[in-house]
Amino acid sequence: MADILIPLPDLEATAELGAALADIVEPGDFVALQGPLGAGKTTLARALIEALNDGEPIEVTSPTYTLLQTYEVDGLEVWHADLYRLEEPEEALALGLGGANEAAFDAVQLVEWPERLGGYLPRHRLDIVLSVGPEGRTARLTGSAAWMKRLETVFE
Repeated sequence: MADILIPLPDLEATAELGAALADIVEPGDFVALQGPLGAGKTTLARALIEALNDGEPIEVTSPTYTLLQTYEVDGLEVWHADLYRLEEPEEALALGLGGANEAAFDAVQLVEWPERLGGYLPRHRLDIVLSVGPEGRTARLTGSAAWMKRLETVFE
């Protein structure tokens, strides 16, 4: 299966993508959210976390300054990280990201600016590249074979 390209013309479409992904994420998953400032990375993470919380409102704040926020939703731990402010990949290891500690194996990791992990970026992950163009936003989903098989169940 090739990359999946999803148009995101409005916030509702972004929320729908988050809800669709919430149906297939599992403990230990690493979701890399890439794109320029303002592309919708935090909006997508917020929608995914809210969908995991059975659509109930939950305060999901941007981890821009705290670097990492954790949530317990429906018995699942979710780590939402923003690595924009990191200068060295080793700084992310101190946060326990990318499987650097055992707790990461039981959590879903949603990581903005994952390229800041450098060589510590996990190989088995879902990459979501958000872009902004004249027609609006788009999301390109790419992942390992296991991820692509799961995505097929949602985006056939």
